[in-house]
Amino acid sequence: MAKHMTSNVPEKPSAEGIAASARAAHKSKNLPPVHLWNPPFCGHLDIRIATDGTWFYLGTPIGRFELVKLFSSILRRDGDNYFLVTPVEKVGIKVDDAPFVALDFTLKNKGEDQTLCFETNVGDLTTAGPESPIRVERDLHTGEPRPYVLVRRNLEALIDRKSFYRLVDLCVHHTANGEDWFGIWSSNAFFPIILSKELDV
Repeated sequence: MAKHMTSNVPEKPSAEGIAASARAAHKSKNLPPVHLWNPPFCGHLDIRIATDGTWFYLGTPIGRFELVKLFSSILRRDGDNYFLVTPVEKVGIKVDDAPFVALDFTLKNKGEDQTLCFETNVGDLTTAGPESPIRVERDLHTGEPRPYVLVRRNLEALIDRKSFYRLVDLCVHHTANGEDWFGIWSSNAFFPIILSKELDV
């Protein structure tokens, strides 16, 4: 009788399998060290993070916040590509803009001594500063500002509109690199928003 042959073809990745591996990798309340893991690439998974921070699987929104938070904890960006990474597998996903959205922030102190602590849609907290800078891009089509804050290792949050308006109210003029800028202070670092001379244009 012929012996059954074991296939070396890796199983097709699934959201359920990735979630199970992610749960197994969570050994503490801290975020898993995904930057240290180097598992084999197992293909792409039909997961998409929309601009508003909604996660979709097979075109349907993922309604369980706990599952979204779990997936977000194993998210990694390599270059321009995003992956969900566990100790045993790495799958590609699509991100429309930034993987997180900063929904609110708290303010401590004022002026150059102030600190801005942002909270994302998945509950992450990040304090803007030299290690977590704020940057602003301009939309190529509308020219509207698109502000971001770094949450952790190459992963940014798009600062939502209401929070950005609050930031603008806190902005001041400051000279940096020989030019006058309108921008914001946090953790003793200044983040330029727009050149002062362009405010009246």
